[in-house]
Amino acid sequence: MGEQRTGLAYGFAAYGIWGLFPLYWPLLKPAGAMEILAHRMVWSLVVVALILLVLRRWAWVAELVRQPRRLGLVALAATAISMNWGLYIWGVNSGHVVECSLGYFINPLVTIALGVVVLHERLRPVQWAAVGIGCLAVIVLAIGYGRLPWIALTLAFSFGTYGLVKKKIAMGGLESLAAETSVQFLPALGFLIVLGARGNATFTGHGPGHASLLAMCGLVTAVPLIFFGMAATRLPLTTIGLMQYLTPVFQFVIGVVHFHESMPPERWAGFLLVWAALVLLTGDALRTARRSRLAAARTAADRAGGNTETAETVEVAGEQTAAGPRTTADSPRPSTLPTDPAVR
Repeated sequence: MGEQRTGLAYGFAAYGIWGLFPLYWPLLKPAGAMEILAHRMVWSLVVVALILLVLRRWAWVAELVRQPRRLGLVALAATAISMNWGLYIWGVNSGHVVECSLGYFINPLVTIALGVVVLHERLRPVQWAAVGIGCLAVIVLAIGYGRLPWIALTLAFSFGTYGLVKKKIAMGGLESLAAETSVQFLPALGFLIVLGARGNATFTGHGPGHASLLAMCGLVTAVPLIFFGMAATRLPLTTIGLMQYLTPVFQFVIGVVHFHESMPPERWAGFLLVWAALVLLTGDALRTARRSRLAAARTAADRAGGNTETAETVEVAGEQTAAGPRTTADSPRPSTLPTDPAVR
Protein backbone atom coordinates (compact mmCIF):
# COMPACT_ATOMS: atom_id res chain seq x y z
CA MET A 1 0.00 0.00 0.00
CA GLY A 2 2.88 2.36 0.78
CA GLU A 3 4.42 1.70 -2.61
CA GLN A 4 1.10 2.42 -4.31
CA ARG A 5 0.71 5.73 -2.46
CA THR A 6 4.25 6.67 -3.48
CA GLY A 7 3.47 5.70 -7.07
CA LEU A 8 0.31 7.84 -7.04
CA ALA A 9 2.31 10.80 -5.71
CA TYR A 10 4.88 10.43 -8.49
CA GLY A 11 2.11 10.00 -11.07
CA PHE A 12 0.26 13.11 -9.94
CA ALA A 13 3.56 15.02 -9.98
CA ALA A 14 4.39 13.89 -13.53
CA TYR A 15 0.99 14.52 -15.08
CA GLY A 16 0.55 17.67 -12.98
CA ILE A 17 3.77 19.18 -14.33
CA TRP A 18 2.79 18.30 -17.89
CA GLY A 19 -0.63 19.82 -17.25
CA LEU A 20 0.91 23.07 -16.00
CA PHE A 21 3.05 23.56 -19.13
CA PRO A 22 0.63 26.23 -20.48
CA LEU A 23 1.71 28.44 -17.58
CA TYR A 24 5.42 27.95 -18.28
CA TRP A 25 5.80 28.59 -22.02
CA PRO A 26 4.43 32.18 -21.89
CA LEU A 27 7.14 33.00 -19.32
CA LEU A 28 9.73 32.52 -22.07
CA LYS A 29 8.48 35.40 -24.19
CA PRO A 30 9.73 37.40 -26.07
CA ALA A 31 11.42 34.23 -27.39
CA GLY A 32 9.45 32.79 -30.30
CA ALA A 33 8.20 29.22 -30.50
CA MET A 34 11.10 28.05 -32.68
CA GLU A 35 13.72 29.52 -30.34
CA ILE A 36 12.01 27.95 -27.32
CA LEU A 37 11.81 24.62 -29.13
CA ALA A 38 15.51 24.74 -30.02
CA HIS A 39 16.48 25.52 -26.42
CA ARG A 40 14.27 22.68 -25.21
CA MET A 41 16.06 20.25 -27.51
CA VAL A 42 19.56 21.43 -26.56
CA TRP A 43 19.06 21.64 -22.80
CA SER A 44 17.06 18.39 -22.63
CA LEU A 45 20.04 16.49 -24.03
CA VAL A 46 22.36 18.19 -21.53
CA VAL A 47 20.15 17.29 -18.56
CA VAL A 48 19.42 13.71 -19.65
CA ALA A 49 23.09 13.06 -20.48
CA LEU A 50 24.10 14.21 -16.98
CA ILE A 51 21.46 11.95 -15.41
CA LEU A 52 22.58 8.94 -17.44
CA LEU A 53 26.20 9.74 -16.57
CA VAL A 54 25.37 9.71 -12.85
CA LEU A 55 23.38 6.47 -13.23
CA ARG A 56 26.10 4.95 -15.47
CA ARG A 57 23.50 3.81 -17.98
CA TRP A 58 25.43 3.93 -21.26
CA ALA A 59 25.42 0.29 -22.38
CA TRP A 60 22.40 0.88 -24.62
CA VAL A 61 24.33 3.35 -26.82
CA ALA A 62 26.70 0.75 -28.30
CA GLU A 63 23.76 -1.59 -28.93
CA LEU A 64 21.74 1.14 -30.63
CA VAL A 65 24.44 2.32 -33.02
CA ARG A 66 24.82 -1.24 -34.33
CA GLN A 67 21.17 -1.29 -35.45
CA PRO A 68 20.60 1.03 -38.45
CA ARG A 69 16.87 0.27 -38.63
CA ARG A 70 16.42 1.19 -34.97
CA LEU A 71 18.43 4.37 -35.51
CA GLY A 72 16.08 5.27 -38.36
CA LEU A 73 13.10 4.76 -36.06
CA VAL A 74 14.74 7.00 -33.45
CA ALA A 75 15.13 9.72 -36.10
CA LEU A 76 11.46 9.28 -37.06
CA ALA A 77 10.40 9.52 -33.42
CA ALA A 78 12.53 12.66 -32.99
CA THR A 79 10.83 14.22 -36.03
CA ALA A 80 7.35 13.43 -34.73
CA ILE A 81 8.00 14.75 -31.22
CA SER A 82 9.72 17.86 -32.62
CA MET A 83 6.56 18.66 -34.57
CA ASN A 84 4.47 17.99 -31.47
CA TRP A 85 6.62 20.12 -29.15
CA GLY A 86 6.90 23.01 -31.59
CA LEU A 87 3.20 23.20 -32.39
CA TYR A 88 2.26 22.86 -28.72
CA ILE A 89 4.55 25.72 -27.68
CA TRP A 90 3.26 27.89 -30.53
CA GLY A 91 -0.37 26.99 -29.75
CA VAL A 92 -0.08 27.84 -26.06
CA ASN A 93 1.73 31.13 -26.68
CA SER A 94 -0.74 32.06 -29.43
CA GLY A 95 -3.84 31.71 -27.25
CA HIS A 96 -4.97 28.19 -28.25
CA VAL A 97 -4.56 26.39 -24.91
CA VAL A 98 -8.04 24.84 -25.00
CA GLU A 99 -7.50 23.49 -28.51
CA CYS A 100 -4.13 22.10 -27.43
CA SER A 101 -5.85 20.28 -24.56
CA LEU A 102 -8.34 18.87 -27.07
CA GLY A 103 -5.42 17.33 -28.96
CA TYR A 104 -4.43 15.28 -25.94
CA PHE A 105 -8.05 14.36 -25.16
CA ILE A 106 -8.52 12.86 -28.63
CA ASN A 107 -5.05 11.28 -28.72
CA PRO A 108 -6.32 7.89 -27.39
CA LEU A 109 -8.88 7.78 -30.23
CA VAL A 110 -6.17 8.60 -32.77
CA THR A 111 -3.95 5.91 -31.25
CA ILE A 112 -6.73 3.36 -31.78
CA ALA A 113 -7.25 4.53 -35.37
CA LEU A 114 -3.51 4.18 -36.07
CA GLY A 115 -3.62 0.70 -34.57
CA VAL A 116 -6.35 -0.29 -37.03
CA VAL A 117 -4.78 1.34 -40.09
CA VAL A 118 -1.09 0.60 -39.47
CA LEU A 119 -1.07 -2.51 -37.27
CA HIS A 120 -4.33 -4.01 -38.61
CA GLU A 121 -5.72 -4.43 -35.10
CA ARG A 122 -9.34 -5.44 -34.59
CA LEU A 123 -11.64 -3.25 -32.52
CA ARG A 124 -14.43 -4.26 -30.19
CA PRO A 125 -17.88 -2.71 -30.83
CA VAL A 126 -17.46 -0.26 -27.93
CA GLN A 127 -14.16 0.93 -29.39
CA TRP A 128 -15.78 1.48 -32.78
CA ALA A 129 -18.53 3.47 -31.05
CA ALA A 130 -15.93 5.61 -29.25
CA VAL A 131 -14.07 6.33 -32.49
CA GLY A 132 -17.36 7.20 -34.22
CA ILE A 133 -18.32 9.61 -31.44
CA GLY A 134 -14.83 11.13 -31.66
CA CYS A 135 -15.27 11.74 -35.40
CA LEU A 136 -18.66 13.35 -34.73
CA ALA A 137 -17.00 15.55 -32.10
CA VAL A 138 -14.44 16.77 -34.66
CA ILE A 139 -17.29 17.71 -37.05
CA VAL A 140 -19.12 19.60 -34.29
CA LEU A 141 -15.93 21.38 -33.25
CA ALA A 142 -15.14 22.25 -36.87
CA ILE A 143 -18.54 23.93 -37.09
CA GLY A 144 -17.90 25.68 -33.77
CA TYR A 145 -14.44 26.93 -34.75
CA GLY A 146 -15.43 27.70 -38.33
CA ARG A 147 -12.51 25.49 -39.41
CA LEU A 148 -11.05 22.08 -38.69
CA PRO A 149 -9.41 22.03 -35.23
CA TRP A 150 -6.10 21.50 -37.01
CA ILE A 151 -3.93 22.30 -33.98
CA ALA A 152 -5.64 19.57 -31.93
CA LEU A 153 -5.60 17.08 -34.80
CA THR A 154 -1.92 17.70 -35.59
CA LEU A 155 -0.96 17.35 -31.93
CA ALA A 156 -2.96 14.12 -31.62
CA PHE A 157 -1.61 12.54 -34.81
CA SER A 158 2.00 13.60 -34.21
CA PHE A 159 1.94 12.22 -30.67
CA GLY A 160 0.08 9.11 -31.83
CA THR A 161 2.76 8.54 -34.49
CA TYR A 162 5.45 9.14 -31.87
CA GLY A 163 3.91 6.52 -29.58
CA LEU A 164 3.61 4.04 -32.45
CA VAL A 165 7.28 4.45 -33.40
CA LYS A 166 8.44 4.26 -29.76
CA LYS A 167 6.55 0.99 -29.42
CA LYS A 168 8.76 -0.43 -32.17
CA ILE A 169 11.97 1.09 -30.71
CA ALA A 170 11.30 -0.41 -27.25
CA MET A 171 13.62 1.74 -25.14
CA GLY A 172 13.37 3.15 -21.63
CA GLY A 173 12.10 6.69 -21.12
CA LEU A 174 15.42 8.37 -20.31
CA GLU A 175 17.33 6.42 -22.92
CA SER A 176 14.72 7.17 -25.56
CA LEU A 177 14.75 10.89 -24.74
CA ALA A 178 18.55 10.92 -24.88
CA ALA A 179 18.57 9.22 -28.29
CA GLU A 180 15.88 11.51 -29.71
CA THR A 181 17.44 14.73 -28.41
CA SER A 182 20.79 13.56 -29.80
CA VAL A 183 19.15 13.63 -33.22
CA GLN A 184 17.63 17.04 -32.48
CA PHE A 185 20.75 18.57 -30.89
CA LEU A 186 22.86 19.65 -33.87
CA PRO A 187 20.00 21.16 -35.93
CA ALA A 188 18.73 22.95 -32.81
CA LEU A 189 22.17 24.24 -31.86
CA GLY A 190 22.79 25.35 -35.44
CA PHE A 191 19.48 27.22 -35.47
CA LEU A 192 20.36 29.03 -32.23
CA ILE A 193 23.81 29.98 -33.56
CA VAL A 194 22.30 31.41 -36.76
CA LEU A 195 19.61 33.20 -34.77
CA GLY A 196 22.26 34.76 -32.55
CA ALA A 197 24.43 35.78 -35.52
CA ARG A 198 21.47 37.61 -37.00
CA GLY A 199 20.84 39.41 -33.71
CA ASN A 200 17.40 37.81 -33.25
CA ALA A 201 18.20 35.57 -30.27
CA THR A 202 16.77 36.51 -26.87
CA PHE A 203 18.96 34.23 -24.72
CA THR A 204 21.66 36.84 -23.96
CA GLY A 205 19.72 40.05 -24.47
CA HIS A 206 16.99 39.90 -21.83
CA GLY A 207 18.82 39.33 -18.59
CA PRO A 208 19.88 36.29 -16.56
CA GLY A 209 16.31 35.50 -15.52
CA HIS A 210 15.18 34.98 -19.10
CA ALA A 211 18.30 32.96 -19.93
CA SER A 212 17.72 30.76 -16.86
CA LEU A 213 14.11 30.09 -17.85
CA LEU A 214 15.19 29.03 -21.33
CA ALA A 215 17.89 26.75 -19.90
CA MET A 216 15.33 25.23 -17.51
CA CYS A 217 13.51 23.77 -20.53
CA GLY A 218 15.77 20.74 -20.08
CA LEU A 219 14.74 20.18 -16.46
CA VAL A 220 11.09 20.84 -17.26
CA THR A 221 11.26 18.12 -19.91
CA ALA A 222 13.29 15.54 -17.94
CA VAL A 223 11.86 15.81 -14.40
CA PRO A 224 8.25 14.75 -15.15
CA LEU A 225 9.60 11.91 -17.28
CA ILE A 226 11.62 10.67 -14.30
CA PHE A 227 8.56 10.96 -12.05
CA PHE A 228 6.54 9.04 -14.62
CA GLY A 229 9.10 6.24 -14.62
CA MET A 230 8.94 6.03 -10.82
CA ALA A 231 5.13 5.88 -10.95
CA ALA A 232 5.05 3.28 -13.72
CA THR A 233 7.11 0.81 -11.66
CA ARG A 234 4.72 1.10 -8.71
CA LEU A 235 1.25 1.31 -10.27
CA PRO A 236 -0.87 -0.94 -12.51
CA LEU A 237 -0.94 0.08 -16.16
CA THR A 238 -4.68 0.81 -15.96
CA THR A 239 -4.07 3.32 -13.16
CA ILE A 240 -1.33 5.00 -15.19
CA GLY A 241 -3.64 5.06 -18.20
CA LEU A 242 -6.41 6.76 -16.26
CA MET A 243 -4.05 9.31 -14.71
CA GLN A 244 -2.91 10.47 -18.16
CA TYR A 245 -6.20 12.35 -18.54
CA LEU A 246 -5.10 14.70 -15.75
CA THR A 247 -2.80 16.53 -18.18
CA PRO A 248 -5.43 17.70 -20.71
CA VAL A 249 -7.89 18.39 -17.87
CA PHE A 250 -5.39 20.78 -16.27
CA GLN A 251 -4.68 22.35 -19.67
CA PHE A 252 -8.38 22.80 -20.38
CA VAL A 253 -9.05 24.42 -16.99
CA ILE A 254 -6.04 26.74 -17.39
CA GLY A 255 -7.20 27.76 -20.87
CA VAL A 256 -10.76 28.55 -19.72
CA VAL A 257 -10.15 29.93 -16.22
CA HIS A 258 -6.69 31.54 -16.42
CA PHE A 259 -6.47 32.62 -20.07
CA HIS A 260 -10.25 33.21 -20.43
CA GLU A 261 -10.46 31.50 -23.81
CA SER A 262 -13.89 31.52 -25.41
CA MET A 263 -16.09 28.41 -25.05
CA PRO A 264 -19.32 28.95 -27.01
CA PRO A 265 -22.06 26.26 -26.78
CA GLU A 266 -20.95 24.39 -29.92
CA ARG A 267 -17.43 23.97 -28.49
CA TRP A 268 -18.86 22.66 -25.23
CA ALA A 269 -20.92 20.22 -27.29
CA GLY A 270 -17.83 19.03 -29.13
CA PHE A 271 -15.82 18.58 -25.91
CA LEU A 272 -18.72 16.73 -24.27
CA LEU A 273 -18.78 14.31 -27.19
CA VAL A 274 -15.02 13.75 -26.84
CA TRP A 275 -15.40 13.13 -23.12
CA ALA A 276 -18.28 10.70 -23.75
CA ALA A 277 -16.07 8.78 -26.18
CA LEU A 278 -13.29 8.65 -23.58
CA VAL A 279 -15.71 7.36 -20.93
CA LEU A 280 -16.74 4.52 -23.26
CA LEU A 281 -13.12 3.78 -24.13
CA THR A 282 -11.95 3.82 -20.52
CA GLY A 283 -14.81 1.64 -19.28
CA ASP A 284 -14.15 -0.90 -22.01
CA ALA A 285 -10.42 -0.94 -21.26
CA LEU A 286 -11.01 -1.46 -17.53
CA ARG A 287 -13.47 -4.31 -18.17
CA THR A 288 -11.05 -5.98 -20.56
CA ALA A 289 -8.15 -5.62 -18.13
CA ARG A 290 -10.25 -7.09 -15.30
CA ARG A 291 -11.32 -10.07 -17.45
CA SER A 292 -7.70 -10.70 -18.37
CA ARG A 293 -6.65 -10.65 -14.71
CA LEU A 294 -9.47 -13.03 -13.78
CA ALA A 295 -8.56 -15.39 -16.61
CA ALA A 296 -4.90 -15.38 -15.63
CA ALA A 297 -5.75 -15.98 -11.97
CA ARG A 298 -8.06 -18.88 -12.82
CA THR A 299 -5.43 -20.45 -15.06
CA ALA A 300 -2.80 -20.07 -12.34
CA ALA A 301 -5.15 -21.57 -9.75
CA ASP A 302 -5.96 -24.53 -11.99
CA ARG A 303 -2.27 -25.20 -12.60
CA ALA A 304 -1.45 -24.93 -8.92
CA GLY A 305 -4.24 -27.35 -8.02
CA GLY A 306 -3.38 -29.73 -10.82
CA ASN A 307 -7.08 -30.27 -11.51
CA THR A 308 -9.09 -28.11 -13.92
CA GLU A 309 -12.35 -29.43 -12.40
CA THR A 310 -11.66 -28.06 -8.92
CA ALA A 311 -13.02 -24.61 -8.07
CA GLU A 312 -10.72 -22.36 -6.12
CA THR A 313 -11.15 -18.92 -4.61
CA VAL A 314 -8.64 -16.45 -5.98
CA GLU A 315 -8.02 -12.89 -4.84
CA VAL A 316 -7.61 -10.56 -7.82
CA ALA A 317 -7.13 -6.80 -7.49
CA GLY A 318 -8.48 -6.77 -3.97
CA GLU A 319 -11.65 -8.77 -4.85
CA GLN A 320 -12.48 -12.39 -3.92
CA THR A 321 -13.43 -14.21 -7.12
CA ALA A 322 -14.44 -17.86 -7.42
CA ALA A 323 -12.36 -19.43 -10.14
CA GLY A 324 -14.36 -22.38 -11.41
CA PRO A 325 -13.56 -25.03 -14.02
CA ARG A 326 -11.77 -23.49 -16.97
CA THR A 327 -9.76 -25.10 -19.74
CA THR A 328 -8.65 -22.05 -21.74
CA ALA A 329 -8.09 -18.44 -20.76
CA ASP A 330 -9.86 -15.59 -22.54
CA SER A 331 -7.56 -14.08 -25.14
CA PRO A 332 -6.52 -10.73 -23.63
CA ARG A 333 -6.51 -7.73 -25.95
CA PRO A 334 -4.10 -4.83 -25.59
CA SER A 335 -5.37 -2.09 -23.29
CA THR A 336 -6.61 0.96 -25.14
CA LEU A 337 -5.36 3.20 -22.36
CA PRO A 338 -2.10 4.73 -23.58
CA THR A 339 0.55 4.57 -20.93
CA ASP A 340 3.43 6.04 -22.85
CA PRO A 341 4.60 9.24 -21.20
CA ALA A 342 3.28 12.46 -22.78
CA VAL A 343 6.68 14.07 -23.28
CA ARG A 344 5.07 17.36 -23.97
